[in-house]
Amino acid sequence: AGAAMVARALWALLAALRAGWCLLPQSGYLHPDEFFQAPEVMAGDILNLQVYYPWEFLSSSPCRTVVFPLMTSGVTYWVIKSLQQLDICCINSYTLLVSPRLLFTIFSFMLDYSVYRLAPFWGADPWKALVLLAGSYVTLVFYTRTFTNTLEGLLFALLMVLVSSRKSSGCSAQPTSSSLIGVITTAGFFNRPTFLAFALMPLLYWAGLIVDSQKSIKTLINHFLKFILCACFTAFVFVTADTFYFTSVSLDNLYSTNKSSLIDVIVQLHDKMVVTPFNFLSYNLNPHNLALHGSHPRVTHFTVNGVMLFGILHILAIGAGFKMLKKCVHQFMLVRWCYRGLPGLLVHSEGSPTLLLFYFVPLAFLSVFSHQEPRFLIPLILPLVLFSASPNRAVKWKLLIVLFNLLGALLFGCLHQGGLIPCLFHLEQLIHSPVSSSPPRHYTLLFAHTYMPPRSLLNIKKTDVHVEVIDMAGAGEETLCQTVQQQASKVTCRDWHIFIIIPGTVRATITKCGVSFKNETLIFPHLSMEDPPQIPVLSSGNWRSQLGLYILELNRDH
Repeated sequence: AGAAMVARALWALLAALRAGWCLLPQSGYLHPDEFFQAPEVMAGDILNLQVYYPWEFLSSSPCRTVVFPLMTSGVTYWVIKSLQQLDICCINSYTLLVSPRLLFTIFSFMLDYSVYRLAPFWGADPWKALVLLAGSYVTLVFYTRTFTNTLEGLLFALLMVLVSSRKSSGCSAQPTSSSLIGVITTAGFFNRPTFLAFALMPLLYWAGLIVDSQKSIKTLINHFLKFILCACFTAFVFVTADTFYFTSVSLDNLYSTNKSSLIDVIVQLHDKMVVTPFNFLSYNLNPHNLALHGSHPRVTHFTVNGVMLFGILHILAIGAGFKMLKKCVHQFMLVRWCYRGLPGLLVHSEGSPTLLLFYFVPLAFLSVFSHQEPRFLIPLILPLVLFSASPNRAVKWKLLIVLFNLLGALLFGCLHQGGLIPCLFHLEQLIHSPVSSSPPRHYTLLFAHTYMPPRSLLNIKKTDVHVEVIDMAGAGEETLCQTVQQQASKVTCRDWHIFIIIPGTVRATITKCGVSFKNETLIFPHLSMEDPPQIPVLSSGNWRSQLGLYILELNRDH
């Protein structure tokens, strides 16, 4: 009882940390997709701000559904827009960043609910599993960010809850869950087609439960019919919404110019039907396209990404997986499978073996693709903590687990590209500071060797032409200097300001460009893994500069 009370208090503390750190906010910048797969697009559509639309959301190449961005970032931006009209809140870089993250943080507690519901079913200690989940930096950092992978993890958790449901009187599957399972599976597929890799084992387990518990063929057909009908209806909703979003201009023109009938509009809509998952798969199944985003060895998820996200828990799961595989091979050699079959393994072995399959089967499917990023695996935290919270597992590794997650939270929540968000906050305040100059000030913001800056955080309306953002990405010295000199030559008036944003590790590059700066602002900390600091320099007195991001204002007089 005492240990359970301590676990409850610890979970409550970690839950408060999750919410509080979201509001601070977290300065770490994990990957451009946390902005450019939802908030950036919705800020342009709903708040009419200057943004950068990624190619996936262009009508010429629609590869992402608009439904989830509208339901998440779109709703939060509509709310703060309405509150601003009522003079209740102000739209600025802070509210633009935190409001979608706060919604995702609230959604993240669906994971906690799922763990609490699933732990007894899978033979795990509920509060031990909740502490493992809430204390993981994956939950604290990744699940509070606006990734499609975050939504994928939440939908995977809901699916596991549904397929693991039982009646109070026995082991039979819940008949009412068939419809919901169809909706969630289809919604997950439209969010990210890779969801099918995560859904495969839960769906096989659910199908096995139904076959094992139902004696009537009519009842069996009823379950699968409900699943298929609800899946088709959900797909219809997504396709219709995406088609209207990506073809809205052409449909408006059709109505206004040709005065077409409703039937003509429906025909036009059918001809321009947008099925984003198929476009996504068509693009990502092309090895040349994947190579543009980075190619990795097929074992990267197993050997690197799993360890990077889950640490010792991933290693323990691999060890247990090999033991399970050895046992299965031994059973096969004894011809025991001839009598029980694979469904028996899935349905009757409700403990560790099945959880390991829920963990490793998606991992294996995702490893087929050459582009492998750690965030692709974050949905697997649920079966992993359930497996690890079983009795006598991971107990002796407590200290290592705590240290690993502290390091992960510090690295990804604070340090990684950690100066870019505060830099945008600073520039937003500078741009919107009250001035009496006429004509208005003109700003050129040149970003070099940073992640792609989300322009929405500058809070600039589309009608404002006095702010220009130039993203140089990882440009070389010659290209960078040429661009800087070109921008400097454009300065024709006193109220033209040029700012160069660059990490301290490549600060020396700018000094070779033949320009001088009148102001320097150092934002600390900022760790660029693309341009990492050198260890000898870190050990000198210049370590703060190496772990910082510079905002340099060009000297106009020079």
